[in-house]
Amino acid sequence: MKIADLYIRVSTDEQAEKGFSQRHQEEMLQKYCLVNHIMVRKVIYEDHSAKTFNRPQWKVLLLHLKRHKGKSHLVLFLKWYRFSRNAGDAYQMISMLNKLGVEPQAIEQPLDLTVPENKMMLAFYLAAPEVENDRRALNVIHGMRRARKEGRYMGKAPFGYINRSDEYGRKYIGIREPEASVLRWAFEEIAKETYNTEAIYKAAKERGFTGAKSLFWFAIRNPVYCGKIFVPKYKDDESQFVKAQHEPLISENLFETVQDVLDGRKRTYLPKIISKPTLPLRGFLNCPSCGKILSGSISKGRHDYYSYYHCYNGCNFRFRADSLNDQFHQELKKFTPREDVIEMFKMTVHDIWVSQTSHLLDERTQINQEIKEIKEKIAYMVELVSSKKIDPEDFMDAKALNARKLEILNGKLDELNLQKIDIEDLLDNGLNNLLKLEYAYSIGDIDKKREIVGVVFPDKMEIENGVLRTGRVNEVIKYIYLMDSELSSKKKGQIRSHSDLSCVVGMAG
Repeated sequence: MKIADLYIRVSTDEQAEKGFSQRHQEEMLQKYCLVNHIMVRKVIYEDHSAKTFNRPQWKVLLLHLKRHKGKSHLVLFLKWYRFSRNAGDAYQMISMLNKLGVEPQAIEQPLDLTVPENKMMLAFYLAAPEVENDRRALNVIHGMRRARKEGRYMGKAPFGYINRSDEYGRKYIGIREPEASVLRWAFEEIAKETYNTEAIYKAAKERGFTGAKSLFWFAIRNPVYCGKIFVPKYKDDESQFVKAQHEPLISENLFETVQDVLDGRKRTYLPKIISKPTLPLRGFLNCPSCGKILSGSISKGRHDYYSYYHCYNGCNFRFRADSLNDQFHQELKKFTPREDVIEMFKMTVHDIWVSQTSHLLDERTQINQEIKEIKEKIAYMVELVSSKKIDPEDFMDAKALNARKLEILNGKLDELNLQKIDIEDLLDNGLNNLLKLEYAYSIGDIDKKREIVGVVFPDKMEIENGVLRTGRVNEVIKYIYLMDSELSSKKKGQIRSHSDLSCVVGMAG
């Protein structure tokens, strides 16, 4: 009596757990063995693809057949595609099994492989599933490529987006908060060049970014966030960027600026000192003992936590942070301009704004002219191709280059349109608060506080007998605020006083 091993295969573990195929195959194989008086030695269940023979259970079976020759005569399966979907690998495996004295056989597609003509049928049985696989894969590639060309994002939504379906069942990605705000903030910070990318990544983690560093780098390089889908090169079809259907997270110009920073085409800076909320002056103070820049830390006391500014590397100087913080806050209260000074400053800012933004109109006109010229150039090249005066491949290269230029110019144009600001409204509603340094310092977070400290006092501050000495004031701020004291000393307007004041105002800029 012949002895057989039954090989039962499905493509995935989900089919194995939830489908009926395995039970159906086993039932058919058991019935076949019963009718043909074949003894079943063991039943092998497999849940891997048949594209290769690198399958766990098949390798176990093959190893067993090699160690125990003559224990089994047949390997039975339902159809040949259960055995393999790769004709080349299948012929090699059949030859290997024959050397072990084992005959593979499909009970629903039986073949006597000792007859040479049957090998042609075997080739058909093996090639048909392979052709089916290749056709299915090709259809998927073409379908995904067509969808990308139409601006649809394929696959799992990137960080900051979520997969959704519209009322017709079509898939798309939508903005997901608060993740989107975190990534938008990261793009804006990179473009500012205030921090390096490593520091921005760490800050983004604190704000809610959940991915690894590699995912962060992939995200800030991904054009999906500015509303662009990349379609890769395929055969004769050149690679290209297309406008996406989803809502962009950032502008194209901001994305290009970030790429320039990451590629080193723009200057980069070291990260600012990251400080705790109770240590806004950390890095702005000189040690009175050794002259080094003071650091800061928080110590745990018996009942509470206490912040200190202190030196390091052998110097034991330390001072309570809350005392110095209060002294600095009181110092900022001295910067309170009069109403007439604020109005004068508004007029000055308005005049400067008008003079410095007048070029934007000229820049828009120039960009529109460049866009028009590029479109005319592409149209002219199309005529040359139709008249066979240039080679189509040269046309495709030139078209891709000009299309890229168009994308950049359109991005700059969109950014210029976003820069249309109502300066009158901004001055009326915002400038008063900007001029109140003490108020802005009180309500600001730690980064805003440190920014104000660095802007107002560009030199390091000193500590003398427990008293904070602020030192030199920023020249611009000095002329904004000290103008008040000079004006207030002139109770009666004199013609000669105007010449004194003009010397002050003349140093602006």
